[in-house]
Amino acid sequence: MNPLSSMRRQRSLLNCAPISARQLADRSMRAALSRADGSAEFADQQNFDRAVARLVRLIAIPAESAEWFSEKDVVPVAKRTWKNTLRNPAVLAISIAVVVIAGVFVFNFVSHRNDFPGSETARKLLGVAASTRTLMLDPVNAEAGTLSDLFFMKHGLEHYDVPAEFADFAANFCRVFEDEESRRIAQIWVSERRMQFFLFPAERDSKTGAVLQFPGWRYVHQEGWTGAVTERSGVCFMAAVRGGDKDLAPYLSSPADK
Repeated sequence: MNPLSSMRRQRSLLNCAPISARQLADRSMRAALSRADGSAEFADQQNFDRAVARLVRLIAIPAESAEWFSEKDVVPVAKRTWKNTLRNPAVLAISIAVVVIAGVFVFNFVSHRNDFPGSETARKLLGVAASTRTLMLDPVNAEAGTLSDLFFMKHGLEHYDVPAEFADFAANFCRVFEDEESRRIAQIWVSERRMQFFLFPAERDSKTGAVLQFPGWRYVHQEGWTGAVTERSGVCFMAAVRGGDKDLAPYLSSPADK
């Protein structure tokens, strides 16, 4: 400890009310008290302060004064205003964290409020559509509706049928591949508007194994692409196109659910 600082602390202690190490939480003040405790000046000051304290206790307090002190704060307490509270760094940090969490929650809620069984898979396949090149597929020359026979005979895929709304589209390329969850996906490239079709297994209940069905057509969006999805016989069909809902709506027999 700085000797000069220690001397100041000791002089301050010599002029204060009775004090003991048990009342001090500050370690440096306890050290200063320990040094001053052996001095005659400190002992005299302590004895004098105790005598004054006893004398004060013996002085009777008039009733009117006692009543005044019971209703008044001897030491006024500073009031904390809402402005001071908002300026507190801890309050600001917590407020920012709450706003960020709320924003993420709202974004996720809005993004997934129209989800349906298989919507997550459909969005991933829109990403596949965006990255697909014709060199990755096998060339064909047939109507899209006739490819279900190819999928069944060559790959053993049942009910991989293109709905009537898109059955007459001219198919140029197709392939069957497995996704990261080993689900077998059929992909068809058609000439109309560079549109692509996907057929994939519908989601099932984890406990009963029953197909999780949903009515009509549902839209999904990903990477500037839009897909219209429907489920039939345990297989989902999706027509995908680069664009928006309006690019697919004319081909659907009934408006897609939004």
